[in-house]
Amino acid sequence: MSSTINQNAILEKLNIKSLNKMQNQAFNSISTNLNTVLLSPTGTGKTLGFLLPVISSLNLDLQEVQALIIVPSRELALQIDQVIRSMGAGIKSNAVYGGRAFSKDKIELKHLPSILVGTPGRIADHLRKGTFSTDNLKTLILDEFDKSLEVGFENEMKEIIALLPDIEKKILTSATQKIEVPSFVDIQDPITIDFLEEGESQLEVKTVISPTKDKRETLLELLNNLGNQPGIIFCNFKDTIQDVSDFLTDNFVSHGCFYGGMEQKDRERALIKFRNGTHQILIATDLAARGIDVPEIKFIIHYELPHRSEEFTHRNGRTARMNSDGTAYVLKWKEERLRDFIVASEIEEVTPKTAILKSNWETIFISGGRKDKISKGDIAGIFMKQGNLTKDELGIIEIKQDCAFVAVAATKASQIVNQFDNTRMKKKKVRVNLV
Repeated sequence: MSSTINQNAILEKLNIKSLNKMQNQAFNSISTNLNTVLLSPTGTGKTLGFLLPVISSLNLDLQEVQALIIVPSRELALQIDQVIRSMGAGIKSNAVYGGRAFSKDKIELKHLPSILVGTPGRIADHLRKGTFSTDNLKTLILDEFDKSLEVGFENEMKEIIALLPDIEKKILTSATQKIEVPSFVDIQDPITIDFLEEGESQLEVKTVISPTKDKRETLLELLNNLGNQPGIIFCNFKDTIQDVSDFLTDNFVSHGCFYGGMEQKDRERALIKFRNGTHQILIATDLAARGIDVPEIKFIIHYELPHRSEEFTHRNGRTARMNSDGTAYVLKWKEERLRDFIVASEIEEVTPKTAILKSNWETIFISGGRKDKISKGDIAGIFMKQGNLTKDELGIIEIKQDCAFVAVAATKASQIVNQFDNTRMKKKKVRVNLV
């Protein structure tokens, strides 16, 4: 390796004081062993646990793909890519996934990244077409491998691994231990780091009884009892999500939706608005149970009960993360029988009450981003100096390649849009509107 990585500088950049026990064990194992299986609950920092030893092994002077990370969803691909970028270590990465033009991938991959992150179908497509050389690709990571090795991805995964005969190091991660690693993965004598039993005591699981089969009124009462705090309502079907969404809209509860059938742009914006507090509530399928970048969540609600124990585990893993507490509410009709794997500690009584479940934030879209040399500081400076926003009226700013999203106080959002739409930021004339 001709260049070195400063781990302390990375942790400082990420505002992390030190690695946790799992991350230290992962670093040591991955650095010294060819094959590692890392099992740890959602939210415990697995991504950093495998990224630090991987980037420490990279040759930064070699402009070739050296590590490949395969993930089961677009959101997880984007999240890992963002983590790598935020490390500030000079590591080039790219995320590739279905749902966007292949030609866009090819343009970005003209300057090859050291780390490529992607979903099985799109990675297989690139390998078939020889978009990039695999001569220096020595490390393969299967993140959330229990999902990416399921039957739906099996053919692509077999093909990918067959097309990568020179892999030297394999790393598999998961928040559950529910499947055996298929033989085609060819992972020999792996070191297993298992933290699945740690940290689970922080989670409370409670049952909420609905007197009727239609659970929407009980859901509303529960949300009113919980008040303004971030949480996810899990459903099994997008039709249910639409039904619950319409009901909450009619009752003036601010929320977003997230499920597989949505356009990728709409899914990304739903997560952005959830992260920045524009929406405190997200109604979602199990797609949101893993591999998405969301803030600390105080509760989740099983509006429709999951069919499998893995789904129950992953849903619950969105709250009570990293030594924080949280509650999972199982919302059941009084005649409904709980599945054997759903164990709730107590019945939670909800009382009829009315609460104002409305956010204090709005999200503003700006049609300029990193490629236009626009930074968070540029946006904050303009909005505070020219738009007269106070520090408390400016929320989270997210910069993308070609656009940006800014949370501003709901009372000032229209003013900011009117003032800055069709004005210049840096040298670019930008559109500014409400999302």
